[in-house]
Order: sequence, then structure tokens, then C-alpha cells
Amino acid sequence: MEFNVMHILLDCGIILFATKAVGMLTRKIGLPQVVGMILAGLLIGPALFAGTGFQGLIHPTAAEMNVLKSFSQIGVVFILFSSGLETDFREMKRSGVAATSIAMAGVAVPILLGTLVALLFMGGLSEVHDHEKLMNALFIGCILSATSVGITVETLRELGKLKTKIGTTVLSAAIIDDVIGIIVLSVITGLGGEGSIWMTLLRVLGFFAFTSVVGYLMRRAFKLMVKVYPHKRRTSIFAFAACFLFAYAAEEFFGIAAITGAYMAGLMLSGLGDTHFVDRKVIVSGYMFFTPMFFAYIGISADFSGFHWSSMLFVLAFVSAGIIGKIIGCGAAARCFRYDKKESLAAGFGMIARGEVALAVYATGSVLIAPQGGIDPLVATIFLIITSSILCPIFLKLVFKGHKAADLEAAADHEVTISSEAIENVHHHIEGGDD
Repeated sequence: MEFNVMHILLDCGIILFATKAVGMLTRKIGLPQVVGMILAGLLIGPALFAGTGFQGLIHPTAAEMNVLKSFSQIGVVFILFSSGLETDFREMKRSGVAATSIAMAGVAVPILLGTLVALLFMGGLSEVHDHEKLMNALFIGCILSATSVGITVETLRELGKLKTKIGTTVLSAAIIDDVIGIIVLSVITGLGGEGSIWMTLLRVLGFFAFTSVVGYLMRRAFKLMVKVYPHKRRTSIFAFAACFLFAYAAEEFFGIAAITGAYMAGLMLSGLGDTHFVDRKVIVSGYMFFTPMFFAYIGISADFSGFHWSSMLFVLAFVSAGIIGKIIGCGAAARCFRYDKKESLAAGFGMIARGEVALAVYATGSVLIAPQGGIDPLVATIFLIITSSILCPIFLKLVFKGHKAADLEAAADHEVTISSEAIENVHHHIEGGDD
């Protein structure tokens, strides 16, 4: 089926205008722009108007939807590439065992709870023997693994706790959290193809070996390029090429999600002299066009025809598992490292916020495996992002209520430190750039 290029241009114009306008509105009321972009897709598409006779401001044909889907897939690759660029190895090394343990618990417990919740709604825990249902349940659990640190950063900064020991630990744990989550997603993606767990692990190890070798050579080449030609557009162009090639190799050669390859490409180029320069170009190229397309496509392609209000029970259970899992997992891990009760609660509360990485995981899983038992986690994921974005600052303010703002200079006395540049990079990434 052919598509009309003029229709694509019209759809793109409406999508960009709507995502930015609604995104700015949600940001004004204290929610991430991500939420506004998804809502914009729902408002301009046909999902909310089924049965009314109104098809939405845009109603693409199947061929036109494929074009928008391609744009959205490039957008999610940009998101993970930028996340990789902003992951600072030095901060991960300085974060120590505590932040790593908090991150691991913050991934493991939500995935476990999310998987159990999904299985219960797919027919009970006995369905664990059904490979397809188990893979669906694991993907649903994996959505809960990611942490969006932007709101946490703003709240801790406002409270004067950003550069305290617990503040820097939470921020470091959130960064490590994404790395672990991507690795888990890679394993689950491989298992989704009916492969044995040993073959899956072998492919994952092969991919990371490939990434390490090729990434090391690429990193050396970029170091030389930056030294000879600092702040040149060619650096960003070659970085983009590496991103796309790593994404292709991950999916086609190793059976791992393309977003994992994009993330690893960014990780291999992180911490270089021109990394921030390249990341700004990613923000301009991605967040100006492709990333809004991704979030809008999530809303536009949503199909609520099979959704019943009785399904809200699953939504509530999913959101609860996501929030409680982070609080219990991260809080308990922090307590094991002798943080006091308030600091342990802060670690749990600071990790509950979710954002674009959760949607990226959802998008990957929804493509690979069809939903089972009438469960489509899209609505649940949107509710989780909204709910956690509201609760995260409220909980953090309550736990630090009555505490005086910490002296920021005292951060030098702590074992865990983090650079202001890294904080700004993460915050800028989450907020999606300047208005």
C-alpha cells in the first residue's frame, strides 16, 4: 500500500506542535514532558475516539503508520544512545559498592514483583511453564526496572540534599540502574526467541565482547579525532554512524534489542573530551524530531478497544509493584550499608520515578511478543510514569521534612561524590532540552 508524502508532512507537523505544546503544559504543572508527549499522541490519534465517528486529528493509513513507526524507532535509539553518552564511568567507579548494590536491588525486586503480578493476571503462577506467557511476564517486569532521575535531581537540589552522601549515592545508583536494566533486557530479549538460556547468555556475552573490542578501538579513534579536530560536526556524524551500526549489529547478529546496541555505543563514547558536544547534537537531532515521534507514536498506535475498566485492577497492581519494588529493594539495600532509616527511605523514594527508558522497554517488548491474557501494559506504563512522577518529590520532601539544607561543601568529606556536570547532563537529558 502506497502512502501520500503530503499526509506524512501534515502528520509530522501536527505531532511536533502537539507534543511540544502539551509537553510544556505538563512541565508547568510539575510532570515530565514525556507525559505530555504521550498524552498528545492519545489526543491527536484515534485511540480515545473509538466509536464516536471522529478519527482524530491524524488517522494515518497502514503504510503511513509504518513510516511513523520507523521515525519512532529511530527516536528510541537516540534516547538510549544519549543515555549511554551521559553514563560516566568515573562516577560509577566512585559510587562504590553501596550504590551498585542499591541499583541491583532496585532492578531485581521490581522485576520479580512485576513478573509475579503479570503471571497472576495471565492465569496464575502455574503459567510459569508456558514459555510465551513467561516471556510476556518477564517483559512486563522488566518495564519496572528503569529509573528516571530528572525529578529526583530537582527535588534533592531543592532540599539541599543533592551533594550529600545519600544524594550522590541515589544519583549514582540511578545511573548504574539503567546499565543493569539494559543487560537484563538483553537476556530476556534473547530468551524471547525460544532459545535456551545458555545460548542466550552466550549471545549476550558475545555481544558485550564484540562491544568491548570494537568499542575500545572506536574510543581510541574518537580520542584522536577530538584531539586533532575538537568541536567539529564530523565528530557527531561519526558518533551517530557508530550508534546506528551498533544498534543494527545487536539486533541482526546477536538477537539482542537494537536499543541495547545504541546504549552501548553511547557508553563506549562517554567521558571523552567532546562527549558533551556530541550529546548536545543528539538532543538537537533526536529531541527536535525523532524522540517526539516516538512518544507520540506510543499514543497514536494505542488501541483501547479491548480495554475494560476491570483491567484497572492490573494497572493498579502493576503501578504498586513498580513503586513498592523500588522502595523495598533500594531501601533495604541502603539499610544494609548502614544508612539510617530516613536515608534508606530516601534511597527507595528517590528511585521510584520512571520515564522514557520504561517506555523504550515497553516498545521493545510489545514488538517482540504479543500480549497475553488481554493484558496490554501500555496503559499501566503511562499510569506508572504519571504516578511515580507525582509521588517521588512528595515522598522525598516528607522524609526530609524538618531537615535543614545541607552544606554543599561538605560533599567533599563523603566517600561518594558526583560532578555537577554529570548531574546537569542527566537532568537535561530527562527534561528533553530547552523550551
